[in-house]
Amino acid sequence: MTSELLEKYTANIETVTLIPSGGGRFEVIAGDELIYSKKATGRHAEPGEVAGLFAKVIGAEAVPAD
Repeated sequence: MTSELLEKYTANIETVTLIPSGGGRFEVIAGDELIYSKKATGRHAEPGEVAGLFAKVIGAEAVPAD
């Protein structure tokens, strides 16, 4: 999922931070906004789901990496 975001939105991402945690918690935050939470949905994200949510939050189209 991280590689998908970096491939599609390189121009829109300044940093990526992965923080290990326990209990199966998986959350994705863009800026200060929680865009996906496994705890809230009760399931893993589908392929492309987080990237789609990210695009909506930043209001951008995918831009291929150089």
